[in-house]
Amino acid sequence: MKQFLGAYKEEDMSLFTDFYELTMCAAYFDNKNFKPATFDLFIRRLPENRSYILFTGLEQILLHLQDIKFTKQHLAYLKRQGFNQQFLNYLQNFKFTGDVWAVPEGTVAFPNEPLIRITAPIIEAQIIETFALNTVNLQTTMSTKASRVIHAAKGKNVIEFGLRREQGIDAGMKVARSSYIAGCKGTSNVLAGMVYDIPVFGTMAHSFVMSYPKELEAFRAFAKTFPDKSTLLIDTYDDLAGLEKAITVAKELETKGFRLGGVRLDSGNLAETSKKIRKILDDNDLGYVKIFVSGDLDEFRIAELLSKGAKFDSFGVGTKMGTSSDRPYLDVIYKLCETMTVPNVYSPIMKLSTDKSTLPGRKQVYRYKDSEGNYVRDVIALASEKIDAEPLLVNVMSEGKMTYTLPSLNQIKEFAAENLSKLPEKYKALTEAETYPVELSQKLQTLVETLREKITENEIINHNRT
Repeated sequence: MKQFLGAYKEEDMSLFTDFYELTMCAAYFDNKNFKPATFDLFIRRLPENRSYILFTGLEQILLHLQDIKFTKQHLAYLKRQGFNQQFLNYLQNFKFTGDVWAVPEGTVAFPNEPLIRITAPIIEAQIIETFALNTVNLQTTMSTKASRVIHAAKGKNVIEFGLRREQGIDAGMKVARSSYIAGCKGTSNVLAGMVYDIPVFGTMAHSFVMSYPKELEAFRAFAKTFPDKSTLLIDTYDDLAGLEKAITVAKELETKGFRLGGVRLDSGNLAETSKKIRKILDDNDLGYVKIFVSGDLDEFRIAELLSKGAKFDSFGVGTKMGTSSDRPYLDVIYKLCETMTVPNVYSPIMKLSTDKSTLPGRKQVYRYKDSEGNYVRDVIALASEKIDAEPLLVNVMSEGKMTYTLPSLNQIKEFAAENLSKLPEKYKALTEAETYPVELSQKLQTLVETLREKITENEIINHNRT
């Protein structure tokens, strides 16, 4: 989809990067450093009240890598920023030629596990860092939040309703996509519905009801236009009085061969009111009319309502899910883990910074399951190791060309549902969830210890020399 978002276009995404990525790449170029290197993209640590992440965003990254190029307009702009002509000539013919391994979208994952592993000439691997981090951060943050809301709803439908408060057009689109993957029934976002083929839902606003002299007139007008799929908002003035008018419209629709779809609450004592509404509807032989609720909902509020016996059939969840308001970002990292020192020989690299150390070498993640397929533990190992468990990272791009058939959105959604179903309940608690066990293989542990000693020793020697 070609998006025209203000003054920039989709084809401008090659410049969607931090300035220091380009300055580093210019320095690599000037010093003739074209050696291959491997970078890992991973989550360093989880925010409070998160015990897993639901990985999303891979499709957009692969399409970006496949299409990235620098236009004459881009190069003219970069020249004005002080980059020399030789580097700009290099960028003029730039394309990504590397290899990419990744866990599929919809995979449940945990801290320090490589989600994407990129091996490419170092300039190519460096220049795409910001795009990859931005993409994974937004979509994985939102899909993880939505999966928690879905879990709290206990099988009842959840509709993503947050478009008007999500941070901009691109976020609004990606939130709809990520929330659908996580299990939402659909979205209020019409453009996302068209682009991603996601079911769209909507009822009416209080302004519609208030625009008519009488509430009953508003309900009749709406039902006249949508006799087969009306959901009436009943709490503009008084919820139970509004319900009585909705019942009148429901009976009128029955005489014409139609059924009222539902009634919606957006305020008040939601749990108690929903019980009264359900009883009144049932007493009027309207058991088929659903009760839909919205209004500052999130996983905690939904869990509270259901614990009180609320009789809602569907939840419209907006701001708090669409912005992941309690935890609006992830500690997503992109770090160098190996470089080629001599032809065809890679040397592992690690960072030792306090609380920010990294794992060296090219790695794979293996998942152990019990006899019923439920997740038991993960092991991060060197890619060269053979371990009798399921490897999670798969080859998705080789020499800059896609080796992976992109799944449909519904296939990703099904895969995510399966992943979440295999994660034991103790790891999905909304608060105080247990920590899922992630271990390092013995070979990786040995490499970490050996490298740590070697780096520390070299730094001491170099310090003494200076």
